[in-house]
Amino acid sequence: MASVWIPATLQHLTGGEAVVQAPGRTVRELVTALDASYPGLKAAIVQDDGRLKPGVAVAVDGYVTSLGLFQRVEERSDVQFVPAIGGG
Repeated sequence: MASVWIPATLQHLTGGEAVVQAPGRTVRELVTALDASYPGLKAAIVQDDGRLKPGVAVAVDGYVTSLGLFQRVEERSDVQFVPAIGGG
């Protein structure tokens, strides 16, 4: 299973866990599996139209991907959801 790093702002949904395990071959499958274990996580990351919410990026194995939820994930991948940082 992939290791999924949960941003501090969403850890209340995972019972305070910063890293959780989830099965899936794509980021979309990971998010679906995570939401089954941690209800509300999908709604915090994915819009109603099925795309990542604005201001949320996903990194797989250290690389931010432009494929978003369609990015392939390997069995031992590290996946991070990266919230946008505001500033000026």
